[in-house]
Amino acid sequence: MAEIITMPKMGFDMKEGTLVQWTKQVGDKVSAGDVIAVIESDKANVEVTSFKEGVLRQLLVEVGSVVPVGQPIAVVGAPDEEISLPAAAAAPPAEAAAPPVEATAPLVATEVEEVVAPGEEGRLLASPTARRMARELGIDLSEVRGSGPGGRIIKSDIEHYLRERERAAAAAPPPIPTPRYVPTGEEYQVERATPMRQTIARRMVESKQQAPHFYLTVDVDMEAAVALRQQLNELLPEDGKISINDLVIKAVAVALRQYPRLNAAYAGDEIHIHNRVNIGIAVARETGLLITVIKDCDRLSLAEIASQARQLVARARQGRMAADDMVGGTFTISNLGMYGIEEFAAIINPPQAAALAVGALRRTPVVGPDGQLVAGTRMKLTISADHRVTDGAEAAQFLGAVKTALEQPMRLVL
Repeated sequence: MAEIITMPKMGFDMKEGTLVQWTKQVGDKVSAGDVIAVIESDKANVEVTSFKEGVLRQLLVEVGSVVPVGQPIAVVGAPDEEISLPAAAAAPPAEAAAPPVEATAPLVATEVEEVVAPGEEGRLLASPTARRMARELGIDLSEVRGSGPGGRIIKSDIEHYLRERERAAAAAPPPIPTPRYVPTGEEYQVERATPMRQTIARRMVESKQQAPHFYLTVDVDMEAAVALRQQLNELLPEDGKISINDLVIKAVAVALRQYPRLNAAYAGDEIHIHNRVNIGIAVARETGLLITVIKDCDRLSLAEIASQARQLVARARQGRMAADDMVGGTFTISNLGMYGIEEFAAIINPPQAAALAVGALRRTPVVGPDGQLVAGTRMKLTISADHRVTDGAEAAQFLGAVKTALEQPMRLVL
């Protein structure tokens, strides 16, 4: 039976992606796991793979098309198999009516996009061109009247809206001048926010406005953890070395099993406690922060966590993520220790209930068992928690469990 490849969802708030490259063409043989396309979200380029062995029978969208999540983009099947696609996959190109497309013929089609307007209960229909224009010009589609079939918004509607807005602005009385300092063009540079930066801005504002954050910090004795890491790395190949962050990930996974309400999300009047421990790692790129996700960390060994983390971070920095790399996270860890930052507080990654900020390892004087000052190794951890889901005492107990696991690190390898 043929497999319909759809636009994958690669983040909590992803609504669409842009198809930037077909790596296979109609008639090419495809094996399970083969990359057939590269798509661009507002965060990264992602490879789309086939889950079925067969032949690439149809390409349903053109390169450069903006495609909603879940819309069919390609079909893989047997060479002589009769293909019958859902009606959505055979929709005519946007901006013009067209006769029905034969589902069994090789084709490239662009579907009319259905867009949810911010703040609206209903749904608005808009063509890809109109949607791109609205996004680039900062136009709220709910303010535009559509003249296409079924009230669909098309390119000419956006142009008409712009003309009307300019006419209204010209007719308005001039504003009353207010004395203020206005820097000249020589005193600053304008940098247009990238789609990724816009997404980060939107999500962080959403998190700070909706989730009542509270913060707790603990100082962890890392002497034993550093010693164990050194011993383990002496036994491992160069490309299998374990990092401090890998130890933290495993310690957090162990603690989340003890305190599952930190592995949760607030949803309306419900708290959703996740059954899986999927930890997101914040990866810094030139274009902004990206979260990659290691699944089932509580079931993985330290070596497995180290291997997966290394691969995920490499793909994130190259901007070539797999569709599964950025979804499903239930808790996030952000580590700025490599930049010498000793302590900070992370913003919770919605809809998660908590995030952990990891500071730098530092050598510092500590009081030894005999009361004498000795050199010690310390690291500060700060949890940011959503007060709708958990309280200070529970978050403190969770943080204490992470501290115990790192100060008695043999717990992490048993």
